[in-house]
Amino acid sequence: MSLGGTASYTHPPRGMHIPPRVRASVDAAEAIGFEHCIRPETGRLLQALAAGVPGGGRIGEAGTGTGTGVAWMTCSAHPEVSVVSFEIDPARADAARAVHADDPRVEIVTGDAAGLFERGPFDLLVLDGGPAGGKHTGAGPGRDAEPQPVDPDAVLSIGGIMTVDDFTPATTWPPRFRDEPDRARIHWVHHPSLHCTELRVAEDLSVIVGRRHGGG
Repeated sequence: MSLGGTASYTHPPRGMHIPPRVRASVDAAEAIGFEHCIRPETGRLLQALAAGVPGGGRIGEAGTGTGTGVAWMTCSAHPEVSVVSFEIDPARADAARAVHADDPRVEIVTGDAAGLFERGPFDLLVLDGGPAGGKHTGAGPGRDAEPQPVDPDAVLSIGGIMTVDDFTPATTWPPRFRDEPDRARIHWVHHPSLHCTELRVAEDLSVIVGRRHGGG
């Protein structure tokens, strides 16, 4: 979810086609006052990545919103790919289910990301980003513990791709957030299980993309 993302669809980047179901999800967001749909630039990246998931593959998403990310992915995904997305807010989850009601590939679940991670591994995993991106508290007695980054080895198939969105593009190294080292970004870029990079999708927006390798 992106700050001000819903409004960005009023004037999308020149020449960028907005698929009808993406537009429907943005309309649903406006109807319930949700301002943080993923931006079109991130959506195009997800569209490209989803197109590479083979038939029978699995896509997971944490932070459905009103289903904009799912809409970008399903417009290019193989007909036999399955998509499950978790949204903790019931109103947003209901709106997303309505947007995708006629697509049997899509399951929208009302719940937090811990439930999504328990359903891995995925071939493509899309995580809500920023400085807390990819973190969860797990399940059981430790739910009140400090959130920890999800383990790619547990949630990705070998060769699977994960994205963590909504970063401000790094201009220095180490990257910084609020005058402190940006530990979330550093964690993913240097993760031993991932071949990872930061992609700038707009002047003010970047996405971490990593592929799980087999240890070689």
